[in-house]
Amino acid sequence: MASKHGESEKIEAYTRALMDAARAEDRADCDLVQWQHARKFSPEVIATIAAMQNGDDIDLVEAVSKQYKEFLDARDNTVLVTVTTSVPMDDELRAKVRAKAEKEIKASVYLVERVDSSIIGGIMLEARGKRYDASVRAQLANIRKTLSSSFIGGEEK
Repeated sequence: MASKHGESEKIEAYTRALMDAARAEDRADCDLVQWQHARKFSPEVIATIAAMQNGDDIDLVEAVSKQYKEFLDARDNTVLVTVTTSVPMDDELRAKVRAKAEKEIKASVYLVERVDSSIIGGIMLEARGKRYDASVRAQLANIRKTLSSSFIGGEEK
């Protein structure tokens, strides 16, 4: 069984992901009961529910629903920012990313950290349906695209 602290972090992460998705759909004030109609769900809501299911956290739905209502009542405008790096961030980098994101978004942020070694290095940020990709993988793809368009008709000799 997960610790109470770990469980509360999961509940907040799921709650914020659902709020972010609902805001994107302009449905933040809708009752969660409406979400039982899956055909109305956005891919983000479905992905959050799927993450809860895959993480064996589906029993947290009631607690997430309660916290969602509390956040909504408090008019919490914190923005969910997903940060993907090739290795885990340390506290110093986390603080820099948070400060930069809050400055750009002009709101407080809740960071969801992901590690994906396939990006090779660099960082990817996602917030409010937009993605900023400064990963090495993306930079290499751009170089490849530039080179292939520069040498249309074959390689120079």
